[in-house]
Amino acid sequence: MIGYIKGTVEEILSDYILLENRGIGYQVYTSGMALNRLHMHQEQKMYTYLHVREDGVTLFGFPTTEELDTFKLLIGVSGVGPKVALSVLSTLSVQDLALAVMAGDTKAITKANGIGAKGAARLIMELKDKLQVEDVFGVGSDTDSQASPADLSNGDSVQDTVLALVSLGYSDMDAIKAIKQVPGAESMDSETLLKAALKKIF
Repeated sequence: MIGYIKGTVEEILSDYILLENRGIGYQVYTSGMALNRLHMHQEQKMYTYLHVREDGVTLFGFPTTEELDTFKLLIGVSGVGPKVALSVLSTLSVQDLALAVMAGDTKAITKANGIGAKGAARLIMELKDKLQVEDVFGVGSDTDSQASPADLSNGDSVQDTVLALVSLGYSDMDAIKAIKQVPGAESMDSETLLKAALKKIF
């Protein structure tokens, strides 16, 4: 199994790159968001997934393990293949996808080509216990690598605060966006977080 390939970006096309390593050009399919971050002739590491079917083998890759892990979760959803998974990750970042799943926002997910309202609802249902609050806040990423285990334990407080804000008349998406603006939100209790989030809304 190939965990990652590190090489030089020789070509960038509409849905894949050619990554050269020791004279071999690997055709690596990736998301539109990833393609936008890549540059010709730069050295790049791509974390890969080899998709095997009866009619062929396709190599998918992403600049971060976070994107690769999310891609694997997406193709595990009933009715979602690699093409649709790439479409989702071309439309929504990992954090925005997690936010949409937590908020039950089917409209955000249906912006991706190849997925309708029923598919979005199924995706939310199957991923809601897999994409957690730390995905929304980016805990565990390079920018927040020092987060402690305690910082990851307050998903219930975030969800309770979302429900409280919704009961006050705010949309799911506005509620989560407000919570994301609160420093240290993922480690607060529900009451403290609600007060802080309301200040961000007003």
